[in-house]
Amino acid sequence: MTAKLTLTVQKSTIEKAKSYAKHTGRSLSELVEKYLETITLDEETIVSSKLKNIVGAVKLPDDFDDAAELRNYFERKHL
Repeated sequence: MTAKLTLTVQKSTIEKAKSYAKHTGRSLSELVEKYLETITLDEETIVSSKLKNIVGAVKLPDDFDDAAELRNYFERKHL
């Protein structure tokens, strides 16, 4: 079930987002929805499903923050 959502966003941000959405063949609503889905998922679920196939194949530094890196990736991808 879908519901209407009203947001207050800087006009320049809206214009950039609309341009990005058009360029990628998606709607602005879809971009917002996917972003909200991404940031509200359980991080353990995201990380384990993404890394499941490569566990042991990549050596990462001990201080590597995979949750932060994944969050940054999705933020860049959806914004």
